[in-house]
Amino acid sequence: MTVGTDLKVEWSRFVRERERMVEAQVIARGVTDARVIDAMRRVPRHVFVDEALRDRAYGDHPLPIGEGQTISQPYIVGHMTELLRLEGREKVLEVGTGSGYQAAVLSELAARVCTIERIPRLASRARETLEALGIRNVWVRAGNGTLGWPDQAPFDRILVTAGGPVVPPPLFEQLAESGRMVIPVGEVANQTLQVVEKVQGTMRVTPDAECVFVKLVGKYAWES
Repeated sequence: MTVGTDLKVEWSRFVRERERMVEAQVIARGVTDARVIDAMRRVPRHVFVDEALRDRAYGDHPLPIGEGQTISQPYIVGHMTELLRLEGREKVLEVGTGSGYQAAVLSELAARVCTIERIPRLASRARETLEALGIRNVWVRAGNGTLGWPDQAPFDRILVTAGGPVVPPPLFEQLAESGRMVIPVGEVANQTLQVVEKVQGTMRVTPDAECVFVKLVGKYAWES
């Protein structure tokens, strides 16, 4: 199939914008993991947002994806991913699929990604986008993310992309020994990004930075 001139120009423009995003918003702000940087260079962020917003897909801001949810700004995606310290062999649980963009980045860096989204319409749309991109190592499920994914546990890494009042106990239970979880914890309007490690069965927490995420909703978080 021959690609039309207009499509070639559009594709080239997005590649240039993605490179500028990585240079100005990811590398310049301190993300140094080469694998994370390369993954963000490869994943086409613009296909994870509505067509009307694609001109803003590589900007330094979150964007709405419907249902009161957002796709995180690029730096946050890069920073949280770097905190996981992925080496390529891990099984990762993501809580809060949203658009599927974070899962796509994780797919470049881990062996298997299981991602849960509480809003069925978003889960379905993310699944379709990931499949359209030919990503085969991500499994999407609609459900209560605070309960984790017990039949796939344990997980070497867990990434939570919404803020809750505490670390949900089921998620810590499903974290493998020596595993790492990255999760925003705090009040509705202000959280602290935390790195949670399981060391001999106990929880070790290292605070990272102040942040504001959409609410984590579920049995072990906010009610709605």
